[in-house]
Amino acid sequence: MDTFVFLAVLFAAFCHAGWNALIKVGLDPLSTTTLIAIGSALVAAPFLPFVGLPAPAAWPWLAASAIIHLFYFAALIEAYRTGDLGQVYPIARGSAPLMTAAATTFIVGERLSVTGWTGIVVLVAGVFLLSARGGSALLRVDRRAVGFALLTALTICAYSVVDGIGARLAGDPNAYSLALFVLNAAALVPYALYRNGCDVIPAMRLYWRRGFAGGALQLISYGTVLWAMTLAPIAIVAALRETSVLFGAAIAVIVLKEPLRATRIVAALLILCGLVLIRVQ
Repeated sequence: MDTFVFLAVLFAAFCHAGWNALIKVGLDPLSTTTLIAIGSALVAAPFLPFVGLPAPAAWPWLAASAIIHLFYFAALIEAYRTGDLGQVYPIARGSAPLMTAAATTFIVGERLSVTGWTGIVVLVAGVFLLSARGGSALLRVDRRAVGFALLTALTICAYSVVDGIGARLAGDPNAYSLALFVLNAAALVPYALYRNGCDVIPAMRLYWRRGFAGGALQLISYGTVLWAMTLAPIAIVAALRETSVLFGAAIAVIVLKEPLRATRIVAALLILCGLVLIRVQ
């Protein structure tokens, strides 16, 4: 993988951890997530006339991705309602890379080297270890939160494969990502109104700055990932994106005051080793 692409995906991981932290600290996860989706759409929409729509061949993948993302947001919100950021976030992100690597092998026909597979496995091991002691009172396991976190991982795998294919068929990955975020908002807003009714509107007005900032981070993060997927194997890019758990753990400790444990340090080292293996594969 090209060094610039490698570093760009790591930057995308940092942005991803940032907008996920914004969801956790909001008063209402659904309202905050919807507001972030609206923020992404507002940032994306002005650029669509300049880049144009993706090629027609990508439209079915675009529609499928919008539906999958709706399930992703719904599962993520439910996980964050009861779960701790330091546990939910790594489980949700850590289960996806192996699923994605297996899916792209059979569906897309991508073949990774032994070093690449080893790097993904080591990185995933670090991610799961990071979730073992993920925050306040995690000596017990919240089964509901973990269940929704695993469902989130399944949707991550699904949209990673769908969007990787769609971005390659789109002709321009920027056009694909901009259109996707507009569609995501169009799907999520009705869902939020259905779940919370008009009560969701006051929260949006109160935290509109957070939504706009989170939306910009979300657009930059996933837009960069989609661009990278047109230049490198989908599984490798998806795995590198999950290094966001390191940034998420740092946010959990520094901002949310969750405890720093020895397991987190060991997990960070494993993730770094996985990064090195992926980089040299």
